[in-house]
Amino acid sequence: MNGVEAIRVETATGLSMNVLTAGPSEGPPLLLLHGFPELALSWRHVMPRLAAAGFRVFAPDQRGYGQTGGGDATWAADLSAFGMPALVRDALALLHALGIPRLRAVIGHDFGSPVAAWCALTRPDVFPAVALMSAPFAGPPGFAPAAAGDAHADLLALDPPRVHYQHWFATPGANADMLSAPQGLPAFLRAYFHSKSGDWAENRPFPLAGWTAPELAKLPRYYVMDAGKGMAETAAAMAPSPEEEAACRWMSAEDLALYAAEYGRTGFQGGLNWYRRAISPEGAAELRLWAGRRIEVPACFVAGARDWGIRQVPGALEAMEGAACADWRGTTLIEGAGHWVQQEAPEETAAALLRFLAGL
Repeated sequence: MNGVEAIRVETATGLSMNVLTAGPSEGPPLLLLHGFPELALSWRHVMPRLAAAGFRVFAPDQRGYGQTGGGDATWAADLSAFGMPALVRDALALLHALGIPRLRAVIGHDFGSPVAAWCALTRPDVFPAVALMSAPFAGPPGFAPAAAGDAHADLLALDPPRVHYQHWFATPGANADMLSAPQGLPAFLRAYFHSKSGDWAENRPFPLAGWTAPELAKLPRYYVMDAGKGMAETAAAMAPSPEEEAACRWMSAEDLALYAAEYGRTGFQGGLNWYRRAISPEGAAELRLWAGRRIEVPACFVAGARDWGIRQVPGALEAMEGAACADWRGTTLIEGAGHWVQQEAPEETAAALLRFLAGL
């Protein structure tokens, strides 16, 4: 894969990690963290560009994903292993096994973005710069009382009733719904990737006024689903036409087959456990240890301009730029790209990341 090789790394947190790597052995090291439903494979187009600039790049399949083994990734798993502190420990253990005491930067996309943010917030000595992609980081949870009302209950009271995708991801049937999609796993993944990309015409994000049911209901169905419909049925309604599929240059049939083969082998539950922990009271409680803390190291944000992920949490983008990061180096929104920005627009993504790295 264009100078990218796969290595196996045994870590002190009990994982046998599949890691893609590229670049000169003595180059400044970068750690790239993928999101859901992705793999280290999602960095395939960006890694050679960063390596060509002289960086040593590492992209692991994270806990519960792909060819990384070890730990329990079933529904019955101890969810504390999927919380942000545990995922930061996984990153630290990987670097320790690689003999890397300090990175040049950590870069995270989608659910990898908050992992990268927590790496930089909790261990700035090891992660001295952070690039966040597609999912803004608004800072640690605080101790203020929750706002009155329950947006999730209010979503169910809408006509038609709706449910937030993260709550649906936390249900026992989510894994089977996607893994055994009636249209077949490759077609499900193709539709899911298409619907969140810049190729889907309905992706025209705008700021939401607040975390209320009427505002959240403005999000596309892949974020706020029709209650009673699973993600397989939801994605099927947004599947690309044969002409759109043939025109897709950023997700080849070969790439899609690799994703489908891996998820067909492992299922989705490992990744879904991240969501289960994130929305749980226990997941929020453990993060309050850092209430009021900001990311002090240099930070930036890169996303597609057609990515609803930048607006799915009202006010998060502005909170990241103005409060959550003390040394803010700017936001880059890439025209035409959607949520899978490093796959859809790798040249522009790599250029944005290299500009950030050049300023460190």
